[in-house]
Amino acid sequence: MRIASLGSGSKGNATLVDTGETLILIDCGLPRKEVESRLAHRGLSARDIDAILVTHEHSDHCRGVAALSRAYGLPVFLTAGTANSPKLDGLRRGVIIRPGERFDIGDCHIAAEPVPHDAREPVQFCFWSGALKLGVLTDLGSITPHVVQAFSDCDALVLEFNHDPVMLTNGPYPRSVKARVAGDYGHLANAQARLFLDHANTNKLKLLFVAHVSQQNNSPKLAQAALAGWSGLDSCEVIHATQEMGFDWFDLSVVPKNSRATAQLS
Repeated sequence: MRIASLGSGSKGNATLVDTGETLILIDCGLPRKEVESRLAHRGLSARDIDAILVTHEHSDHCRGVAALSRAYGLPVFLTAGTANSPKLDGLRRGVIIRPGERFDIGDCHIAAEPVPHDAREPVQFCFWSGALKLGVLTDLGSITPHVVQAFSDCDALVLEFNHDPVMLTNGPYPRSVKARVAGDYGHLANAQARLFLDHANTNKLKLLFVAHVSQQNNSPKLAQAALAGWSGLDSCEVIHATQEMGFDWFDLSVVPKNSRATAQLS
């Protein structure tokens, strides 16, 4: 199993999971043409995709879903709450899933895990292929016992490091938006992401993707600083996803040596 990102942040999110037999796109928060261009940069076409999974209905996760699905006849797996959003109008091949449900797409086993976020029925996903487990965990405002349990024991994890509280407080957002982002149903601060890592079982974790980093209210260096002293840091490769490029393919079973905490960090 391998993973790549086409973009990560408030301007659009899209993540690829490939088992070798099954290719899944998680979210499509970029316009269709931009997704097609970024797929081509990864050596793929949208015709290679077997299904789209949608975590929730916010535009940075669903902007291009309906258009891409219609153009290529792709099934879209999403909760009923997400499907009922006007932002998904025009969707023709929706497959309704329930929070907590487990299901298969091709040879990939998937769990849709409920998370605390200010959307209609949000979920995040865990994936299994053989003995490998991948977690994609962004867009949540607090760390719950269920989240810790569900996303433990991953071989690779995409984890939200959205904001630094000081930068958010002093930043340009309106007061209402600041309160939303910092609330229990908003987004994870760097320290909250670290709290998850301290409480979850990360003994198997070999790849950690620092994701959904705010361009206004955070920096890669502050996100990286939050990892200082984490017990898993010496055995885990840390990759920083970017809004413009995401990150290139990483094979969960092959972890490069001696490049920890350097990828796409400036």
